[in-house]
Amino acid sequence: MRKIFILFGGIILLAACNSSTTNAPIETTSEGEINISVEESFKPIIEEQIKVFNSSYPKAKIHVFYKSEIECLKDFTNDSTRMIIITRGLEKSEQTGFKNQLGYAPTFGILAYNAIAVLVHKSAKDTLFTLKQLGDKLKGVDPQEVVMDGNNLTGINRFLKDSLLKQATFGKNVHGANGSADVITYIKNHPNAIGFLGLNWVGDKYDPKQVENQKQVKTAMLECTLCEENGMYAQPSQATIGRGQYSLSLPIYYILKENSPGLGSGFLNFLSLERGQLIFRRAFLVPAKMGFKKRNGLLN
Repeated sequence: MRKIFILFGGIILLAACNSSTTNAPIETTSEGEINISVEESFKPIIEEQIKVFNSSYPKAKIHVFYKSEIECLKDFTNDSTRMIIITRGLEKSEQTGFKNQLGYAPTFGILAYNAIAVLVHKSAKDTLFTLKQLGDKLKGVDPQEVVMDGNNLTGINRFLKDSLLKQATFGKNVHGANGSADVITYIKNHPNAIGFLGLNWVGDKYDPKQVENQKQVKTAMLECTLCEENGMYAQPSQATIGRGQYSLSLPIYYILKENSPGLGSGFLNFLSLERGQLIFRRAFLVPAKMGFKKRNGLLN
């Protein structure tokens, strides 16, 4: 009788284990649920990527949080955040730290190239700037009113400090807005100000909201440092970014921590392969993983 009871108890325990395994969340490269954090300046293009990805993989749930670059990196130290998308990769010290924490190093790379657009009012007459002129405006040497995302921890603010200010502080004429959308609104209402924001907020000629904004604001041209002729200026576009002619291009980096293929890897594959790269291209950004050439058709 005792043997029968032990055997029966073992069957119950085995069934409980199998039930627990059956009820465990399923995750594959196209199914499951993950959290990602994204630099706020990339919001329009990443929203479009997730929209198309979800339409193809309805069992995949990507919860995205748009934050400053520093906040994204802080999120990445938590177990709940699987991927971040920001303007830089990991430094060696960060790679070592994550490897010690996780037991493996996260992967990272460039998905596409964005740019920092210099935004002015539609009525502005001064639309040509050298990098020195922009630096003087940001330092306050030139007191023209400047507006950008009010969070000093964003990738755009860090990039401008590194490239134009050389780590100097912003002048008192530099004002903070509540995100990139507010930068556009501010320039609409202040004709004498200039603003800095990601090109993907104002450069898409097929996005109805961006087309409407272009009736009241426009992007300025910056000195071209790689043009053959002196005194040339370039607007931010796929061509000028791809050729290195626009001075304030900005990479879009992914950083992923998955030691085995999961939904994060599946989303990364989508972003890196043809469909995801085409979405970057159609948003007038420059794909980094795939080159697309225009082909001329032959008519008989």
